[in-house]
Amino acid sequence: MTESLKKGIIRRKKTEEPLLQSKQDWEDTFDTITDMTIIQDKDFNIMRANKAARQILGLPSLEINKVIKCHDNHHGKDYQRNYETLKKGVPAIFEFFEPNLNMYFEIRAIPRFNSNNQFIGLIHIIRDITERKRFEEKIQLQLKRLNVLRDVEKAVSSSIDLHFTLDSLLNQVTSQIGIDAATVLLLNQQTQMLEHVVSRGFRSSALRYTQLRLGESNAGLAAVERRIVTIPNLTEEPDGFVRSKLFNNEDFITYFAAPLIAKGQIKGVLELFHRAPLEANPEWLEFLETVADQAAIAIDNATLFEKLQRSNLELTLAYDTTIEGWSRAMDMRDKETEGHTQRVTEMTLRIAQEMGIKEEEFVHIRRGALLHDMGKLGVPDNILLKPGSLTEEEWGIMKRHPQLAYEMLYPIEYLRPALDIPYCHHEKWDGTGYPKGLKGEEIPLTARIFAVVDVMDALHSDRPYRPAWSKETIFEHIRSLAGIHFDSKVVEVFLKMEW
Repeated sequence: MTESLKKGIIRRKKTEEPLLQSKQDWEDTFDTITDMTIIQDKDFNIMRANKAARQILGLPSLEINKVIKCHDNHHGKDYQRNYETLKKGVPAIFEFFEPNLNMYFEIRAIPRFNSNNQFIGLIHIIRDITERKRFEEKIQLQLKRLNVLRDVEKAVSSSIDLHFTLDSLLNQVTSQIGIDAATVLLLNQQTQMLEHVVSRGFRSSALRYTQLRLGESNAGLAAVERRIVTIPNLTEEPDGFVRSKLFNNEDFITYFAAPLIAKGQIKGVLELFHRAPLEANPEWLEFLETVADQAAIAIDNATLFEKLQRSNLELTLAYDTTIEGWSRAMDMRDKETEGHTQRVTEMTLRIAQEMGIKEEEFVHIRRGALLHDMGKLGVPDNILLKPGSLTEEEWGIMKRHPQLAYEMLYPIEYLRPALDIPYCHHEKWDGTGYPKGLKGEEIPLTARIFAVVDVMDALHSDRPYRPAWSKETIFEHIRSLAGIHFDSKVVEVFLKMEW
């Protein structure tokens, strides 16, 4: 070997060494990148893959000598269509779920071009974003559950109709969190039986007639033990249900029974049914417990309201019975007016309705009409029952009975809205009435109405000193006093009605 040849070889080696070192550095760097990095040719064949890609995707070696298309083994051929836009030279970012690996990836696809600006392939930088996506899914699930709880809370607080509230709750549970069917069983306090109230998502009426003793079946067990009962596979535990034959056709697999507890007392059970396996992790069970708490609050609120309504009704009936007793006592005291109070009360309510008075006022009108002569309890018998004409002094005492009624009834707070008739029914449209001499519309409308029917009934009744008047005579008499004794509008309505 000549000296010049030796020198040439040495020079060549010295030139190649940096190139080889550079190649080695590039390969070391390429192989140590933690993101999966893949180089593909223009036909999407994988030419090179770094260590991360080989480990995660199962690719053979750093430099691949056989044809491998990534989409053949992983994300599917349909994904190849997304690459067509890359040939135009625009980088792209894709996210996709890889079912074979149960992982999420983010791909940054960068097109490669030669010196003639011809497309020659792609560089893929693939990042594992599974943890991030799982976290996002978890956040979304939590947000969804919070929205369900918010909607459930709105349903609970917006209505005191128990059936409506529980139906809204089941709608949220089944539609928002993907449960196939749900039902609420309430505990009947008298029979101590769990009874069906509302349900949703069932193919049949399998549960509508459910009645379970405490401790019976899974729902009864949940109530007695005050814990959530979970059955991952109903087909393996068929004895836990006391159901009709229709239940077998529902094809349920997963089951939950959550006790509904409010203020330490069992109110019922919330049952959830699903036709597929459903993982019940601690977060899911905590969510179910929160939903059950909301349902229990709804039941407790509705029960309290129902009891309050019942108590108010009983109290109102007691009040009205007492008032009716007082009015009967007045009629019995003056035999000549027996039945008068009941008749004028009914007539007053009829005219009030005809004149468009709000229905919520009727209770006060009725009480006022029944008590219109209450003040006569303070009038001595020798004046009230005197068969002849009253002296001026006696008449002065008699005319005090509206004021006496006011003084007797005003201290009773619930009767204050009913005082217009007892206090003002002897006032006259022209201001000549008593006790205050009110004129025109100063007189309460209900008292103006009552004034007409009071005269009507009095003239239509027999008295020792005169027989009853005919209706025609009474109507003519009342018509003649319109605008003087009576409100003309009330008289007009009165005369148009059938009596």
